[in-house]
Amino acid sequence: MDLSPGQKRAVFAVVVVVLAALGYWLLVPRMSHSNGQAQPAASPAPTATTPGSQPSAPPAATVSPASAGGVDIYSWLPFTQQGLAAAATVTEKFVVDYNTYTYSESADDYVARMNGLITTQLADTLRGLYSTPGVAKVRTGQKQTSTGAAVINSLRSFGPSSLTFIVTGTQHLTTAKGTTSGSSQYAVTLTGSGTSWQVNDIELSSVGQS
Repeated sequence: MDLSPGQKRAVFAVVVVVLAALGYWLLVPRMSHSNGQAQPAASPAPTATTPGSQPSAPPAATVSPASAGGVDIYSWLPFTQQGLAAAATVTEKFVVDYNTYTYSESADDYVARMNGLITTQLADTLRGLYSTPGVAKVRTGQKQTSTGAAVINSLRSFGPSSLTFIVTGTQHLTTAKGTTSGSSQYAVTLTGSGTSWQVNDIELSSVGQS
């Protein structure tokens, strides 16, 4: 049935509210645990903080459930419920691996864990950042081992072939001097379609938001 201009505006408003509620009933935050390794001494993201840093944890986003009046909102969106869930899974796995590393592994080993989760271009970027001389020297000298965890806070934006999630990544860092924990909030962008997605960019969520 064709909608009047007023009805279309109302429908758009419902979509915005329901997308906010997805964090509550679809993307229920869940902590993902790493397999015993940890993140690089300096965050290997294009614009993220260096892996050895310990940023303070940002406040978690809170949402309330919203009713769409029984309307199938996915018929108006460029992705399906299954597609969104698949993208969320890739995002969480990536952020866990991004914050997981050990001083005894090479840049190739570090990036290899993300095979299938990231684009070739991002793989090259992370490999270069991980092996940066100053960063690698500190990581090895301090015998750093970092274990990552991740939780999705919200969906920032989306398009026909891209999604951007806001994610809190946690790092538990062990060095020769002891252990510390910290977290950063990232904007993680994926490209793809259907249930096939890959991460092609990561940056601090505050970048470009001032």
